[in-house]
Order: sequence, then C-alpha cells, then structure tokens
Amino acid sequence: MAAGMTPPGGPHDGADDAVFPLDPAAAACDDPSTGEGARRLRPDTLAVRGGLARSGFSETAEALYLTSGYVYGSAAEAEAAFSGDLDRFVYSRYGNPTVATFEERLRLLEGAPACVATASGMSAVFTALAALLGQGDRVVAARSLFGSCFVILDEILPRWGVETVFVDGADLDQWEAALAQPTTAVFFETPSNPMQEVVDVRRVAEMAHAAGATVVVDNVFATPVLQKPMEMGADVVVYSTTKHIDGQGRTLGGAILGPVELLTGGVETLIRHTGPSLSPFNAWVLTKGLETLAMRVERQVASAERIARWLEGQPGVRSVVYPFLDSHPQADLARAQMSGGGTVVTMTLDGGKDAAFRLLDALRVVDISNNLGDSKSLITHPATTTHRRLGPEGRARVGITDGLVRLSVGLEDVDDLLDDLAQALPG
Repeated sequence: MAAGMTPPGGPHDGADDAVFPLDPAAAACDDPSTGEGARRLRPDTLAVRGGLARSGFSETAEALYLTSGYVYGSAAEAEAAFSGDLDRFVYSRYGNPTVATFEERLRLLEGAPACVATASGMSAVFTALAALLGQGDRVVAARSLFGSCFVILDEILPRWGVETVFVDGADLDQWEAALAQPTTAVFFETPSNPMQEVVDVRRVAEMAHAAGATVVVDNVFATPVLQKPMEMGADVVVYSTTKHIDGQGRTLGGAILGPVELLTGGVETLIRHTGPSLSPFNAWVLTKGLETLAMRVERQVASAERIARWLEGQPGVRSVVYPFLDSHPQADLARAQMSGGGTVVTMTLDGGKDAAFRLLDALRVVDISNNLGDSKSLITHPATTTHRRLGPEGRARVGITDGLVRLSVGLEDVDDLLDDLAQALPG
C-alpha cells in the first residue's frame, strides 16, 4: 500500500485504526499482518501473512472487496476524505482494501518503503517512468528489453520530449559514457528478456546516482525470491505480477515498489487520473499467489537449470543461455546478484526460423505461448511474437535471431519435459 491507507479493519480484531506501515523495517515484527514489533519474520512467513487485515467476520483467508465506491456517514466526512484530512478509501480507482492487502504483502516481501499495484506489468513500467520523466529529461536504458518496454522508451517517451539513450547493458564502459552527463532516470532488466543479459546493479546504480538519476529495475525474470535490486542500490523495482507472482495463468497485474515520496506523489497522481488501477479480484488472486511463490520458483529454477545443462549437449542446439551456466559470459555476476538462475532457458537452434517452428510444433507437453513464469511450461519464438516490433535490425543488435526460442519452465515433472524436448529436437 503506497499511501498508508487505513484498511477496513485491524489485523486480527476488526479495529478501525490499524494502519499499514511504510517503514521497510516493518519486516521486523511480532504481528505478521502489519509488520509491527520486534521479531524479524522471514520472507516465507511474510508471503503468507504479511498485510493481512481481517474484517469483523474474522475470516481465515483474505477478504475480497468487490466494490467500486464507498459511502460516508455525513457530507462533512466525504469532504474530509477528499480534502485529505481523513485517511480512508474513497474510490477503487484510488485505492481498495483488497488491493491494499496485496500491495502491503509484496512491499514486505520486497523490503521496499512503498508499493503501488497496477493493472498490468506494462502499466507499471510506463507509470514508473512517466512519474519520473518530463519534457527535456534524459533516460539511459539497456538495449536488451522486452518488446513493449523498448517501444515505451524508443517511441512513446521521445514523442513527449524525453531523450532516450540506449546502451549494451553488460558493457560498463557504455554506461559510464552515457552517464557522464546529467540524467533523470535509468532503466534496465536483469536478467533481460529473452537474452538473459545480466546488468551489474551495484556498479550501474553508483554511476546513475552520480549523474542524478533514479534507477528503475525490471525484476520479472529474477522475481523477489531470487534477487533484491534495492539491496544493491536500485531505487525503484517494477514487476509484471502476471508472471511468477500469479504464476498460474489467471490474471494480469503489475507493481511499482520504491520511495514513499515518488509513489505517493507522481505515481499515485498518474494512477488516479489516468486509471491503470488493479482490479480487486486480480489483487486477491495475486495475494494468494504470493503464498506459494517461493515454492513454485524454487522448483522451476531446479528444473530450468537441469534442462539448460541437458540442452547444451543436444545436436541441433547451437547455444544455450541460462545465467547459472558456466558458459554464460556473466555467470559469476549472476551468481553474485541472484540466489538462483531463474525459470527461463533461452536457446538458439541450427536451421533458423524453420527449425524453431518445427520444435515448437513438435512439442506435446510444452505449450506455445508468449507468457512466462507460469506453472505450465511455455515456449515462445520471440522474433515473430514478443519482440517482433524491434524489427530485424533491432533484434540483431540484441542477439535475437530467427532460430532463437525462449522456454519458460513450469512445474511439470522435469523428466517429462526432458522427454518432450528430446522427441521434438532433431535426432
């Protein structure tokens, strides 16, 4: 919850005066629902109990508040709410009790000062950048990005007078050159989608801060389970919660985590007046998703690493990219920044697009889909789907060839996945 909104009831007894804390030290707590107290709770406990605000019915599961608006006891109370003198929910585009529960739980898990949820991952990326940037500002970004992120930086923001400078994310010399002049914001994914390029968060954050920039990191591939960018100097973290946080192909959602001043200022202003609000139902689903996030990600990581190592020895597979493989050019950095290599394996096949399409069409367990981070294993041909808008030249600059495919590893038995890949790959 970004603005310290009072929830509908206290954490256990339905009291009216419980407030979700914004202090990142709230992870030290006796009360796991509010984060208040002296005992430090661990992430798995926070993922299950953080932000829980029970209603007067004392339900076990989190309540779902499907409401667009709220009523007031008097005209004066309504006036006080809209003037800001009274901290309460006024309209679900501004804030909702169920959305607030999800925001607080994710905030505690990330260890962030504040969190604001959005309707999708792309609305999180755009809102975070739009809250920071205006006409005449400058943003430096890694070139290897998800296709829609690239469009925001390369097409949309420049139309509003924002200068975008792209660098190769793994090249610290390029970062240093680009950040040698004043800069408003820095944006990158690490690992990147789909090329698994790893950016040195600490070094880039140091250079960015020296240039006056706010550092925004898309942490989707790593998830809050495997990587904590804020602990390495990032200022803002964004997620497509559609991916691992839901992780079961049910809902869209996004989240922005960062400083209280930014989230209760520019971010909330944009959300209130442009409307990319997360629905209460989606927030409820995502809250339940957080409860099993670590277990799912840990299982997927173990399977993904085993598959990546197996693929390296298969005929017809030209190369395999996975951050924890010794063959990855930044394996040491990946291991220093992440506790696991992630759930995605990227491979390039001999034979280009035809070979890639033959593989996708021959799979019987793995589904063809442009999503990732799902409980079901999914495979994508980025050049013709997620990264099509980059064009041939843009894809070539980041290494996306026609023979490249992205495999998002799910929760199936890993031996079934290996069998499926074995029968689909050329013998």
